Amino acid sequence: MNRPARDTFDRGLLATLGRDGLIQIILIANSVIMLAPIVIMIFSAFKTNAQIFQTPFAIPDFTHVGSLLRVWTETNFLRYLANSFIVTSTSIALILTLGTMAAYAIARYDFRGSSLVLLFFLAGLTLPLKLAIIPLFIQMRDFGLLDSRLSLICIYVATGLPTTVFIMTGFIRSLPNELEDAARMDGASEARIMWSIMLPLVRPAMVISAIQNIVPIWNDFFFPLIFIQNDDLKTLPQGLTTFMGEYGTDWGVLFSGLTLSALPVIILYITLSRQFISGMTAGAVK
Repeated sequence: MNRPARDTFDRGLLATLGRDGLIQIILIANSVIMLAPIVIMIFSAFKTNAQIFQTPFAIPDFTHVGSLLRVWTETNFLRYLANSFIVTSTSIALILTLGTMAAYAIARYDFRGSSLVLLFFLAGLTLPLKLAIIPLFIQMRDFGLLDSRLSLICIYVATGLPTTVFIMTGFIRSLPNELEDAARMDGASEARIMWSIMLPLVRPAMVISAIQNIVPIWNDFFFPLIFIQNDDLKTLPQGLTTFMGEYGTDWGVLFSGLTLSALPVIILYITLSRQFISGMTAGAVK
């Protein structure tokens, strides 16, 4: 390689390394910014009020579990956790069931108005439901659903279906039609085709849809605050506010509750991360 070509190659290599290094720095900085609040929250769960304010960034004594024990024994945390689990799991099950069925019909059946049905679902992505809180409250009151878990489940299913139908429709359309044609030739019914052939193939998309909806439902504070008044029916975000007193707050107990409430979602995401990533890249690979 002659000298000019070598110089050009060296400059290009340095530019590539510099660009990759800058990208790495940005990613590391973003990771630090995203993880710092979580680390501080976990550290604060093992500190007293004085330690939280005096040394907020110091590594705590992890044997100090008094606040964690108080959350389990002296508060209604377990009741709030059970309510959040019931509302979230029921909502996700209905969202995935109804969303997958609707997406399969839109993507696979050629009928008049299929595009309008898809646009109807997509319109839900553009409408902020919180702006319609007064009509929603009146509607739930007339249905007799105020102060019940069912009111939250209905709202969460309505808000989660547009995203799920959008994701599932695009994923199902990318699958080859020959799979279903072969099953029909073997005498399989439409329900059998969907259950035995399509569902295993769209599992990554279902994981994406589930994670997209679990986090906002689990962390939602607004709708439980409006529709739930009974302490026995409060979900975690709303229930944790009871740990804050009018004249004083035990921040160690509050941060312990926050840590325990975030733990199920973190574990679920780590468990499903491989399928989540495979679902995100499936369209690009195809």
